[in-house]
Amino acid sequence: MNSKVMRIVTIVFTVLAAGMAIMSGVMKLTQSKEVVDTLTKAGVGDKAIILGCMEIGFAALFIYSKTMKLGFILLSCYFAGALATELSHGSPLNAFVPLVLIWIAAFLRDKTIFLPASVE
Repeated sequence: MNSKVMRIVTIVFTVLAAGMAIMSGVMKLTQSKEVVDTLTKAGVGDKAIILGCMEIGFAALFIYSKTMKLGFILLSCYFAGALATELSHGSPLNAFVPLVLIWIAAFLRDKTIFLPASVE
């Protein structure tokens, strides 16, 4: 695959991953009824605004290339915690798709996150 196509694929995955996190954060900040009801069932309905701010902040760190690794770690931890909460409460696994997209985008952007840097 040539470098131009690879760059476009990387940008698409990054935008999808960060976009999902930002959209979820915005829905929490706007106190969307469905989101607040779901969070209330999990026992964190009163923390919707802080969770929304966290998601948006972590996604911003992930988008910016110099802080991408930190954003990757924070988003992975956030969505892994959300996934664990969903599993423990028998909810649908809504956090699975963003988590997978974040990992794919991170791998495409910087393979050293998962693989050792090549020795030259």
